[in-house]
Amino acid sequence: MNVVIIEDEPLTAQGLELLLHEYDPQIRVLAKLPSVSKSIQWFSTPQPLQPDLIFLDIHLEDGLGFSLIQELNLTIPIIFTTAFDQYTLRAFKANSIDYLLKPLEFDELAAAIDKFKLVRQTQSTALLDTTVFAQLMKKLDPPSYRDRFMVSIGPRLKSIRTEEIAYFFFEDKATYLTPHVGIPVSIDFSLDRLGQLVDPDQFFRVNRSFLVSTSAIKSVYAYSGSKLKVELSPSPRQEVFVSLDRVTSFKEWMGK
Repeated sequence: MNVVIIEDEPLTAQGLELLLHEYDPQIRVLAKLPSVSKSIQWFSTPQPLQPDLIFLDIHLEDGLGFSLIQELNLTIPIIFTTAFDQYTLRAFKANSIDYLLKPLEFDELAAAIDKFKLVRQTQSTALLDTTVFAQLMKKLDPPSYRDRFMVSIGPRLKSIRTEEIAYFFFEDKATYLTPHVGIPVSIDFSLDRLGQLVDPDQFFRVNRSFLVSTSAIKSVYAYSGSKLKVELSPSPRQEVFVSLDRVTSFKEWMGK
């Protein structure tokens, strides 16, 4: 199978290529393209091999991936990848096979490729019109998020409203909630689970150890090599850096 990756974050593109080869070492990545303009140039130039499948990031360095589809009138199956899900319905209307949210997970990627193979094998539009549509529409259902969390402080139970939370962090095999006022307290949720319970417009998983609120971010410092340091209030005991594969998503989140 031949694929093209259209992604403006080099580390994300590289990570996707590694996941594809983990799924099937025989997959050929014909090109990794960072922008709409370079993608148009690549597709407009005769190529010895044509892709069977495209992985397309919606937010590219010079525009939206949808403009690429319109410009080239692409009919090649597409799996969209992005940090946001507000484009889900537009992705479906562009006849995508599936829609994957970043950071990409191997199991979801494998399921999407399996779906693509089934569609190609059966040439069934019904699968796209029912199964994929149902899954994509499920992602559009308005989610509900936690208004408060119950924590234990010694023998006492306390309810903390979500807007009072500065950030969650993982340390020494335990997860902690840090309020804007007060001391960190342990909480019986993993960061993965907390990421599903809180509003993604208000909280962002900057790395494996920190899930931070917009209200807790005092400053963001840029370092060489696209590295970002986040200054939080109240200050944690350790420095907090944005994982390199989440830098682009973090910038988009901060710019909402």
